Amino acid sequence: MVTSQCPIQRIARASLADDIEFHVWLQYQFHCQWQALRAHCRQRGVLLFGDLPLYVSHDSVDVWLQPELFLLNPDGMASSVAGVPPDYFAPRGQRWGNPIYRWERHQETGFNWWIDRMRSQTRLFDIVRIDHFRGLEAYWEVPGDAPTAETGQWRPGPGSALLDALHANLPGLRLVAEDLGTITSAVDALRNQYQMPGIRVLQFAFDGHEDNPHAPHNVVPNMVLYTGTHDNDTSLGWFNGLDADARQHVRHVLSEYGDEFPRSLIRCAFASAADTVIVPLQDLLGLDSAARINTPGTTVGNWHWRLPANWPAAAISETLGDLIERYGR
Repeated sequence: MVTSQCPIQRIARASLADDIEFHVWLQYQFHCQWQALRAHCRQRGVLLFGDLPLYVSHDSVDVWLQPELFLLNPDGMASSVAGVPPDYFAPRGQRWGNPIYRWERHQETGFNWWIDRMRSQTRLFDIVRIDHFRGLEAYWEVPGDAPTAETGQWRPGPGSALLDALHANLPGLRLVAEDLGTITSAVDALRNQYQMPGIRVLQFAFDGHEDNPHAPHNVVPNMVLYTGTHDNDTSLGWFNGLDADARQHVRHVLSEYGDEFPRSLIRCAFASAADTVIVPLQDLLGLDSAARINTPGTTVGNWHWRLPANWPAAAISETLGDLIERYGR
């Protein structure tokens, strides 16, 4: 659904016509290449697992074309922005700056914008992870002019109304909830209502608390278990950054899986009860922090790592085959 263009949109479309056509061509080329990759994967029984951020950028085509769906001031600036409240890791909270959705308008349209957005993801991926899933149950709303997230407040999210609309309009939709961080029983109830797998990360498992949900003995089947995600350091880099006592504790917990790290961590993941296990290639290759792909909260040096052309594909395939056979995956 696209609203009529305002004067500035018409001017931009005319003055930037060449640039627009170039990027349309780039996106078309990417679309063709991606669909060829997806067809190749399907022929081999490989599923593609994608990620859908809960929020969009303020300077995005979505906000430009349908500003009525977002909490904006008359000048187009965000009246409220997304973030998370203060916690142990961020005493002032995190002010992300994404505009908040005008959820009542979305509901009035039957969540058409969200259905279209998710439909486009299903054309790219077989499984879609909703990033910051807890924001569907309740989200932290920060005043747009606030310098930090401390003055925000919790607001109720669309919850089951949105998820019902997505499932009703997209049969066979396969979703995963990114439910990391401080999660309430209401968030768990919403995820469980739709039998959506959650996320667990082994790098978070070694604080010594028996009730740690990431600890191997607490991981349940309907979970996606990572050794580390794209926001973590590589497992070897993380391990090397621990103090001596913490490293010894990790070795002790993983002792039944061998004493070579990160292979012991990978074996632990494969041996877990989780239905799905994801191991970054950096961990399979045993790479240190130089291969880290992203450091949250920073804008320099991220997303540059590429798989070396001479990577030991045969050896990694053999390792994965052995793990799959040993742990019945």
